[in-house]
Amino acid sequence: MRGEKYRALGPQPFSSLSLFYLFFFFFLFNLTKFASAKGNVSSTKTFTSPDDYLIDCGSPQATVLKDGRTFKSDHDAASFLSTLEDVQASVDSISINASSSIPPSSLPLFRNAKIFLQDSTYTLYVAQAGWHWIRLYFYPIANPSYNLTDAVFSVYAGNIVLLHQFSVKDNTSLVFKEYLVNVSGRISLQFKPKKNSYAFINAIEVVSVPDSLINNSATAVSPPGDFNRLSNSSFQVCYRLNVGGPIIIPTDDTLSRTWEPDEKYNMFLLGSKNASVSPKTIKYPENGATPYTAPSLVYATAVHVQDSITTQQNSNLTWKLNVDPGYSYLIRLHFCDIVSQINGTLYFNVYINNMLGGTLDLSFLTKALKTAYYKDFVLNETAITNGSITVQLGISASLLGSLDAILNGLEVMKMSNKANSFDGLFTADGSYKGSGSRTKIMRIVAAVGLVMGVAGMLLLAMVFVRWQKRPEGWEKRNSFSSWLLPLHGSHTSFLSSKSSSRRSSLFGSRKSKNGYSAYFSTQGLGRFFTFNELQNATQNFDEKAVIGVGGFGKVYLGALEDGTNVAIKRGNPSSEQGINEFRTEIEMLSKLRHRHLVSLIGFCDEQSEMILVYEYMSNGPLRDHIYGSNLPSLSWKQRLEICIGAARGLHYLHTGAALGIIHRDVKTTNILLDENFVAKVSDFGLSKAAPTLDQTHVSTAVKGSFGYLDPEYFRSQKLTEKSDVYSFGVVLFEVLCARLVINPSLPREQVSLAEWAMQCHRKGMLEKIIDPHIASSINSGSLKKYVEGAEKCLAEYGVDRPGMGDVLWHLEYALQLQEATSQIEPEDSSAMLIAPDRPSENNSSGPSGDQVVISDKSEVAAGAPLFSQIGNFQGR
Repeated sequence: MRGEKYRALGPQPFSSLSLFYLFFFFFLFNLTKFASAKGNVSSTKTFTSPDDYLIDCGSPQATVLKDGRTFKSDHDAASFLSTLEDVQASVDSISINASSSIPPSSLPLFRNAKIFLQDSTYTLYVAQAGWHWIRLYFYPIANPSYNLTDAVFSVYAGNIVLLHQFSVKDNTSLVFKEYLVNVSGRISLQFKPKKNSYAFINAIEVVSVPDSLINNSATAVSPPGDFNRLSNSSFQVCYRLNVGGPIIIPTDDTLSRTWEPDEKYNMFLLGSKNASVSPKTIKYPENGATPYTAPSLVYATAVHVQDSITTQQNSNLTWKLNVDPGYSYLIRLHFCDIVSQINGTLYFNVYINNMLGGTLDLSFLTKALKTAYYKDFVLNETAITNGSITVQLGISASLLGSLDAILNGLEVMKMSNKANSFDGLFTADGSYKGSGSRTKIMRIVAAVGLVMGVAGMLLLAMVFVRWQKRPEGWEKRNSFSSWLLPLHGSHTSFLSSKSSSRRSSLFGSRKSKNGYSAYFSTQGLGRFFTFNELQNATQNFDEKAVIGVGGFGKVYLGALEDGTNVAIKRGNPSSEQGINEFRTEIEMLSKLRHRHLVSLIGFCDEQSEMILVYEYMSNGPLRDHIYGSNLPSLSWKQRLEICIGAARGLHYLHTGAALGIIHRDVKTTNILLDENFVAKVSDFGLSKAAPTLDQTHVSTAVKGSFGYLDPEYFRSQKLTEKSDVYSFGVVLFEVLCARLVINPSLPREQVSLAEWAMQCHRKGMLEKIIDPHIASSINSGSLKKYVEGAEKCLAEYGVDRPGMGDVLWHLEYALQLQEATSQIEPEDSSAMLIAPDRPSENNSSGPSGDQVVISDKSEVAAGAPLFSQIGNFQGR
């Protein structure tokens, strides 16, 4: 009985039901493991590093941080260090305000330091070759024997120069340096003091990272193309930003990184909006971004553009980051669509230092919402301007997606230069990799100094001569005529800085006011106005007299003493955009005179003011007469005449000026109408000189107005006259359809007028979107010829678009057809119509070429009496 009792307590055979449950739970367990392996939700899984050297230098014992990491003391790591002489230094606590890139949990590492009086090296053996973090901590601890703020030293990682002649002069700040290097075998960290100085270090990290963290290829921004040499470089982390979110400390990062908030680096003027979701909802694709690329906390927060923003200028999201010039940079952008609804789309552009990095269709790239994605860009050292990198996201001009752009994270890493250094052009062995030897450089400096000295003496001589010819009353004017000076003699460009354009006038031109004005009149700038004259003309620049506002400032309606109405453009002294636009406008208008271009009457340069005076266009911009106001609607004939006038103005710019000019901002608000509804092109602030005979295009940063922008120019940044032609094609459809060129409130396919009109035309439905005020009055032949010209203007590639002379021909022909309809009896349909002469693309003085006889029976019926009247029609 006793034995039977014990057997009952022992193992028993499985029943069928037990076996079923066992296999069921085994299946669930493996399914869970499989899902985890796919990485769909993983966010904070820490990488198991084969190499993990954490050293608290100078500390007598190990230091455990709040983030869970343990830094060994120098005593435990003594076998790694080779030095002849070193000193320990320590403080009880650190009460300094650290930057947001240094988490508070790291503060204990700054309490101790190792001071090296001679060359010293940490030799750390690498268990697994590949990418490794090297993180260095510096704080000049007060020491009775050694003032660490005087320490000057270099730090090398093998043949890589991490720091050259480095020092920490501020004893109130903590310094953290982070590098990413590809090593094998061992890492030798050498600290080399300058002669009669010493080196120090507070803490060191050398930690493995996954090889997948850095791919070999990236998108090159300047020049555009592919960059396939990332694995040959080393990197220094300059910025690691959690966009739209709080600081992320090493505890919450998969590779013990710190991500700081982006607030102090963004330059959002308006239209930005923060977004966030639960990190648990973030997914990682099978190929691409992984939890090691960035933790889900990064992808779970973002900044994006509000849907209500409709203009490209206002929709850009901008981050400005100061960097060292002379280096190339790896820029990594992290994206995750956490703002779209189901089937939503995000299609936007990335600009780096005002250059197009690429257009991203995020929905297509990720195939799902809340899915991590990143994109690497390389910015060449020659593209670093003003010691900064500007990253911008903007809504795509092609409008293939919704009006939104998003960024979740931003990393900027300096790439080692030709000296394999992050700090100058000296290599680890002391050789110099600059463009020449020091002696050669000194000779160049001396030669440059001599040239500058001679130039300075010549400049002083010119100043003296001009001073002798100063105008009467110069001391009362507080003038700054120097901003007009480059037009006075040669063809040199305007002064290059805002400050120089604000200097008081040094040069007069005549000794009388009339002579002064006459001098500038000969330069094409018209009459000189005193500031008091323009104050009186505008009732002391009364806000009620404002008729327009732009980046330059405001435009006022003024009345001169003789009763002439003028438009007075007063520059905003604080607007850099305004200064640049003023310079361009003066340069252009001083060379241009045409019936269909707004004329410059004069200027004022007193009391640090930049004021230009133009003829007043009493009927204002063309757009106000088409839609958006209570003004009477224009007839179809009036619209044709206005378009012909604008086309003639643009044709003159492209072919008739001494040097061809590209307007670059053609739109209905820049086509003004006088009292007789004669159209004149205005606003030359963005204009550019056209390419010369040996050039095919002008390379320039993309500027223009959203909706009118040539997509080819937008993609390539190559500007030609055909970019104006595209914009004018948009204007033609805007005049025909009387609606906004961009209307986000409409269905997606109708948002862009250019795309919608072309689509309707291909489907034979264009009549349905024509302005109802004129739809019934348009002759079918006139409409056909008009749309034919507009359609050619909107060709995808500039080489397929006509010149403005051909566009003008189509418009004049459309006007003839319309006038013929209103004057000819409908039953006579056997006449022939003579098309207007095509203006030559190389001569804007008037029509040229032979007349073309066109059979057009289906479009117009012309009787013999009218035939002679319209045969020589030239348009208005």
